[in-house]
Amino acid sequence: MCGIATIFGRGWTSGQLKAMQFSQRHRGPDGQDCYIDPTGLAGLAHNRLSIIDLSEAGRQPMWSSDGNLAVIFNGEIYNYLELRAELSDYPFQSRTDTEVILAAYQRWGEACLDRFHGMFALVIWNQRERSVFAARDRFGVKPLHYAQHNGAVYLASEIRALHAAGIPAEMNDAAFASYLTAGLHDHSNQTFWTHIEALPAGHKLTLTESRMQVACWYDLAGATGTDLDQRPVGVVEQEYRELLLDSVRLRFRSDVPVGINLSGGLDSSTLLGLVQAVDGEASQLGAFTYITGDPAYDELPWVQQMLAHTRHPSLVCRLTPEETRCLAESIQRHESEPFGGLPTIAYGKLFETIRGAGVVVVMDGQGMDEQWAGYDYYEALSNPSGTAPVQGTKQRTVRPECLTPEFRALATPFDPPAPFPDKLRNRQYWDARYTKIPRALRFNDRISMRCSVELREPFLDHRLFELALRQPAERKIANGVRKWMLRRIARQLLPNEIVEAPKRPLQTPQREWLRGPLMPWANDMIEAALSRWSGSWLDEPMVRSEWQHYRDGRSDNSFFVWQWISLGLMIQ
Repeated sequence: MCGIATIFGRGWTSGQLKAMQFSQRHRGPDGQDCYIDPTGLAGLAHNRLSIIDLSEAGRQPMWSSDGNLAVIFNGEIYNYLELRAELSDYPFQSRTDTEVILAAYQRWGEACLDRFHGMFALVIWNQRERSVFAARDRFGVKPLHYAQHNGAVYLASEIRALHAAGIPAEMNDAAFASYLTAGLHDHSNQTFWTHIEALPAGHKLTLTESRMQVACWYDLAGATGTDLDQRPVGVVEQEYRELLLDSVRLRFRSDVPVGINLSGGLDSSTLLGLVQAVDGEASQLGAFTYITGDPAYDELPWVQQMLAHTRHPSLVCRLTPEETRCLAESIQRHESEPFGGLPTIAYGKLFETIRGAGVVVVMDGQGMDEQWAGYDYYEALSNPSGTAPVQGTKQRTVRPECLTPEFRALATPFDPPAPFPDKLRNRQYWDARYTKIPRALRFNDRISMRCSVELREPFLDHRLFELALRQPAERKIANGVRKWMLRRIARQLLPNEIVEAPKRPLQTPQREWLRGPLMPWANDMIEAALSRWSGSWLDEPMVRSEWQHYRDGRSDNSFFVWQWISLGLMIQ
């Protein structure tokens, strides 16, 4: 896990590359190196968080054995040992997965991406061909942003690095209009900043002196196919369980301490059960949980029940209203874009606790809801004539009427493809590719790397997703029970009371705090937003009216309030 930065083209300076590297030092505090081509065409910079092979042999940029290719890499290739055995004729000089990338690229070219099981953003400089090749993993767990500016192309793990290089920090009106009008973000290559784009998940980018080309190398729908899996349930269940175990087993590969994020829900509890199966009943991995002191939201009783008969130490951190303001401002600086409210802030506090405990790698349970139809709106879609409510609230989440008509008109319509013949799988695909997972991954990458912690997502293994998406609706939702097949598998790992626990979509008292102890701070942020955008983006009387309605308790959701707070945070 690291921070990477590249400049390709003419007219840039070494100072710009160094500024990019310095801005991402939190992503890799264990080493910083860079390479600048003697002709000035390309520069590569790397901040290292040492995870596998902690020796100096793991430093980057790393060069191929023939001295032609240099790679900088953020992430992990989990099956690197299997690939290394397949590439045994390569003269390896380290024990890293990074060197396996070089050997694989030399052997298979761009097709090596199909062989990687992992999370990654990588850049390879080809000295002979005077070209750059970059790629991002299948689900976009690891970030990569780019911008074209004054004859050069800039690439970096984080947007703040591009701003540090001198890319103008101009807010993207259309992106903010889409966000405030429809709650859309992280669903395309567009970012909240003009001139800066995100390389989409499963895409690759090639640079030569004459052109830049972006192309898709992996698409979940295409890899899954449209045919449903008609094999017996027991056969599929066994295959999926073996894939789960293999995915967790691969993600144990680390030369530094590993932990697990644990809530009381089915997904993270399933992950803990798999950890027990892989690491043994004597496993002593630390289990990390956040709380807020509100029993209506805290999941600690479920966590304690899950850990009661294990040897895993439970490390609990509590988020308080008093520390939320400073945390929000710090997290905003690292996110560079609007983020997910109080849950993201609580998660940020959790990663501080994780790093403070000396743990550098932590596993998380992201991805099961999208695979096995865990959200409530999926239930309606499992009926071909159904329509979907919004998860976790009965009211509208956004307030487009609080925007000026001119600004509202800038919003970009979202019309995702529908590659499957049924509504349920299309919505699962949209959530995995365009909505739920992309935004969660962006939030979580920034808050984990803010604390120099590597976050691994075992359930975001493409083999799991493809198999789950091939299953008929009745294997996902049966008799009103969501995640039906996952629960069957979980019964082999977990107590029944955990398996049968209902989904709890809200995990922090954001609604209560914003109209309670955080109301003065929220008001300050909304006032800051109004002072900047009243009349241009925001209809001030309407915003004030809706804010008052919220404070009076006339709304069961706080998403639109957090949107306005986000605007205030962006200009702090």
